[in-house]
Amino acid sequence: MERIFSYAHLLNFTESIFRQIGCSAEDATIAAKTLLSADLRGVDSHGVARLTGYVRLWEAKRVNAKPAMKVIHETPSTAVVDGDSGLGLVVAPYAMKVAIEKAKNVGTGWVSVQNSNHFGIAGFHAMMALENDMIGIAMTNASALVAPTFSTERMLGTNPICVAIPAGKEPAFVADLATTTAANGKLEILQRKNLDAPTGWIQDKEGNISTDAHALKNGGALLPLGGDREHGSHKGYALGAVVDIFSAILSGANYGPWVPPFPAYVPMPENMPGKGIGHFLGAMRIDAFRKADEFKEHMDNWIQRFRSAKTVAGEKSVLIPGDPEREMEKERLEGGIPLVQVVVEDLQNLGKKLGVEL
Repeated sequence: MERIFSYAHLLNFTESIFRQIGCSAEDATIAAKTLLSADLRGVDSHGVARLTGYVRLWEAKRVNAKPAMKVIHETPSTAVVDGDSGLGLVVAPYAMKVAIEKAKNVGTGWVSVQNSNHFGIAGFHAMMALENDMIGIAMTNASALVAPTFSTERMLGTNPICVAIPAGKEPAFVADLATTTAANGKLEILQRKNLDAPTGWIQDKEGNISTDAHALKNGGALLPLGGDREHGSHKGYALGAVVDIFSAILSGANYGPWVPPFPAYVPMPENMPGKGIGHFLGAMRIDAFRKADEFKEHMDNWIQRFRSAKTVAGEKSVLIPGDPEREMEKERLEGGIPLVQVVVEDLQNLGKKLGVEL
């Protein structure tokens, strides 16, 4: 069973919730828009379904609703941002703005972030660069739910990467992906619907491939992109490791098995080597390489040629990264955002607790 809510309705509700925990009006709006961008783009696992989780982190005093975000180290093209334990939904856009400003000045901007929290979908942050004729890059580490190839121990997060590239007449190219076979949020959706997980998503505590969507609760782990060594899991493991290093070792955040967990009830890791969760964001000005109009003309040509590629039987055309999400965003802005009943009830209970009516 699902209920449909308009984007404006959910935005107002979400802003109000963030205001109730102490966020400024500006930060509440940024956090709400960042969070709801996931619902609009069809990434339901990372949208308002997680709102209660952010509030619980605030209740556990792991989120600072009024962070004093600042640059603690910089060069003309790079910076390290301390998020002051703020919502990653607010910290990451702040850091991306720093990267964009640096790119405006010197061609590219690269910002590594420490002392932050879960930042929603990577796509929102990377796409901030598009309106400036820039390529945007965003990645983040996350709490350890993923077993490296040949391991039964959880060492990495789902560690997503997004690259957003502007085009001319064609929509932007937006590749937004986890470095696991599937993001944990997709597993949570299966759990809510009492469905099994596809083969290759997870393993049990002994390292055997499992289809139990609840395997993580019993000591299992998510699998890197590829699923197993024969299908390339060592590549997914390497990509996840790169995200971890860029996001955390470069910034001074926690890394590997020490990244703080998203559920507030899960104990914090012992002997943590850094501060909070880490992100890495980048912006590259197109005209630092070639004229922006020329580049976008050729991006259009690239996209059109790939769309017209010969397809396998039953498929109309080849998808360009970002197509499904863009189409979903248009559909949901017009027709509303569907929420499953368990999420609706969760939001209703959250609203009652904080005095905000859904």
